[in-house]
Amino acid sequence: MRLGVLDVGSNTVHLLVVDAHPGARPQPAHSHKAELRLAELLDGAGAISEAGVDRLVRTIHRAVRAAEDQGCEQVLAFATSAVREATNADLVLSRVRAQTEVHLQVLTGEEEARLTFLAARRWFGWSAGKLLVIDIGGGSLEIAYGIDEEPDAAVSLPLGAGRLTASSLPGDPPSADDVRALRRHVRTEIARTVGEFSRFGRPDHIVATSKTFKQLARIAGAPRDAEGLYLQRELSRKSLQEWVPKLAAMTVEERAALPGVSAGRARQLLAGALVAEGAMDLFGAHELEICPWALREGVILRRLDHLPAAG
Repeated sequence: MRLGVLDVGSNTVHLLVVDAHPGARPQPAHSHKAELRLAELLDGAGAISEAGVDRLVRTIHRAVRAAEDQGCEQVLAFATSAVREATNADLVLSRVRAQTEVHLQVLTGEEEARLTFLAARRWFGWSAGKLLVIDIGGGSLEIAYGIDEEPDAAVSLPLGAGRLTASSLPGDPPSADDVRALRRHVRTEIARTVGEFSRFGRPDHIVATSKTFKQLARIAGAPRDAEGLYLQRELSRKSLQEWVPKLAAMTVEERAALPGVSAGRARQLLAGALVAEGAMDLFGAHELEICPWALREGVILRRLDHLPAAG
């Protein structure tokens, strides 16, 4: 069957179309992406502005048309932290439903972490042993750990790269004091969760998902996406520690010129690097591997798991 997954995130609205059936690897067929930056369209009360809701509705309309053009039998639509935390979330969801007929499922942070973990587990398989999975989104950081397909521990923290950039890094480049203050804040928040994971013992394999980690690995020398999906891509803490001060000294324009860094994500890259460095340091990860699958694939896999077996 052909499925569409519509991901309304803090940075982008992304439709992924796949050909899939139970027991097989979902095959990507089409991708439709629009940068919306919902997290930056909040008013002083924490609500998504009227203009922001209008833009969201128009963007979802276009994504639905793209799904129809691609012959999707079903579109699985979900929203993450930007909608989840908006003070007018109910209004946003009802407007979207009334004007597009799309029922957005708002995932909790823990659900995000669990679905992303499922995707990583399926990608690496049982031989990877105990997995620690780290995902940096635009609005939140998700961490999950376990040996099965359901993690033993899963947390979501308000440490997304977009959120932190907007709240804590106003300069271009930011001041050294702002960078230091953000670094301290990030590490304090992550450190509160370390004990919840350490009681399960050391992970056998530490992996990361998300555009932020992919871009950090790329500037540290990992192969380009065009070189193949199955090439191993890694990021070492040593490389990251060398890159953080370089990124802090760069303007947004200079970051956008780095290999693999898109203009739309360049502004957030420093905050993402500070979160990545803090997580790797506090969880004792000298190196991690980049997983090509993440939340969208987790949503697809969960849906396929609930389809009836073919007769």
